[in-house]
Amino acid sequence: MKIVKSTEEFKELVVKGNVVVDFYADWCGPCRMQGPILEEIEKDMEDVSIVKVNVDDNPDLADAFQVQSIPMLIIFKDAKIVKKFVGLTPKAKIVAEIK
Repeated sequence: MKIVKSTEEFKELVVKGNVVVDFYADWCGPCRMQGPILEEIEKDMEDVSIVKVNVDDNPDLADAFQVQSIPMLIIFKDAKIVKKFVGLTPKAKIVAEIK
């Protein structure tokens, strides 16, 4: 799991393969519940990368992806958005969308 520090780093991380981006904040209860689910997915699926974006530290990225509620997950495949989920999302739903 990679925590993004800049827009440039974000662009490099989503350019290739299956990437689940988690827009979150440390103070967000549902975000803290989403974290272990994403860790499990990353452990179970070798071809998936998890990238975390703290909306407080990266407001430009949050604005660019129109993040209005968190947690918000965006699944990328080779830099293209495949699906967005808003709110706490179950593992099965995320995995089904990746496949």
